[in-house]
Amino acid sequence: MLDAGAIDETKRKLRKLKKLEIKIRFGSSGSAANLNVDSVMKSNRIKLVWDEFFSIGGEGRAVVKYKLEDVAAMTRDEYKNVLDEFFFNVYYRYYTENGISAAQLYDPELLGWMGLAPDASAADIKRRFRELAKKYHPDTGGDGKKFIELMENYNKLME
Repeated sequence: MLDAGAIDETKRKLRKLKKLEIKIRFGSSGSAANLNVDSVMKSNRIKLVWDEFFSIGGEGRAVVKYKLEDVAAMTRDEYKNVLDEFFFNVYYRYYTENGISAAQLYDPELLGWMGLAPDASAADIKRRFRELAKKYHPDTGGDGKKFIELMENYNKLME
């Protein structure tokens, strides 16, 4: 069981991450440039990456990747990996929302579906695609629906 001090410190860190995402995505440019942090946080129409990743209390939220207790119990390296994944998603969303070409950035959700890290290279994607194609191909006893989904996701990534 974690002590209250560790939980409170983790809440503060996660709230700072939320504010940082808002500053990154809406602070200097974009369609919501004039919004301040408080108004963005209160708005229900703005979808934050933070809301998909974290939950800091008994808000009755939908499924999130990391609950407060899980984050508080992480080692330093585990927490660093979560931050890397979070910021990759934040910048990916920022680039796509603002029409910025990110030639070496791939959709993190599709990469996650394939079991790859957000910073995977084209060679990593191709290698993993081949592994999964062997596993899911109907001719080798795999699931045809999964194979079709794999093909669609791979084509989206390699566009």
